[in-house]
Amino acid sequence: MAKILKKKTIADKITWYELDAPRIARKRKPGQFVIVRPCEGGERIPLTIADADPEKGSITLVVQEVGKTTAYMGRELEEGGDMLDVVGPLGTATHIPDTPGRILAIAGGLGIAPLYPILKGFKEKGHEVTVILGARSSDLFIMREMTEALVDKVLICTDDGSEGHHGLVTEVEKQLLESGEKFDEIIAIGPAIMMKFCVETARPFQVPITVSLNTIMIDGTGMCGGCRVQYGGADKFVCVDGPEFDGYQVNFDRMMQRQAAYADQEKKAYHDYLCRLEAKAQQIEATEKEGAVS
Repeated sequence: MAKILKKKTIADKITWYELDAPRIARKRKPGQFVIVRPCEGGERIPLTIADADPEKGSITLVVQEVGKTTAYMGRELEEGGDMLDVVGPLGTATHIPDTPGRILAIAGGLGIAPLYPILKGFKEKGHEVTVILGARSSDLFIMREMTEALVDKVLICTDDGSEGHHGLVTEVEKQLLESGEKFDEIIAIGPAIMMKFCVETARPFQVPITVSLNTIMIDGTGMCGGCRVQYGGADKFVCVDGPEFDGYQVNFDRMMQRQAAYADQEKKAYHDYLCRLEAKAQQIEATEKEGAVS
């Protein structure tokens, strides 16, 4: 159980949590994650540690409301309350070379949250880092000021053209590579479809590219097999072999197919939860009106 030290909304349906987790804060390394279960009956959700303060004993998680359990977290967990289960740090830490090089990092949407501690790790070892940040619109960027203060250059992309490049992060990636800019490594974190096309964009240039995968996960030890991905023709487990992999070796189509296996059940559970919340709110409102009349 971990106390929620701070909770704040940082964008539409995106919440920032600071949790009291001193042992995790002391031991975690860039790229590692935790699995949380917010309440009895809740799903287990893998979340990359976005930041940590070893002296304070806290870790930071950034959560987007996409289903029943994340909706519960955003709407019903309160600052000062508790997260029922927090297990970690899990996974293999990011490999950060001691010799400084040039890094191109690409984040789509919420991808900047898991990318941020990796950027810190690279900057601490003297690497030059360029970041491409992408979002549907300018009001959906998160952790932008923190990122701009940390790295050497930030390039902005929006799907609707509200700021920066009007288009996809892969278009800016291609422009940089075609212009002759040299990078020792590309790191891409975001939706699976985005990472797939970041890899395909980099392929003709043969720049090493690392992706961080976020799959269905239950135990975090490789026992359940829920996080299995096809990698270089063999099966790997994201929870213990990852979450970071050589992007050229990942079978993204197979991974996305597995991720969508429970989409209908997830949508129904989310819809039913929101309906129950609305019914509860209406009942409270009716009770308050009755009390006012009497």
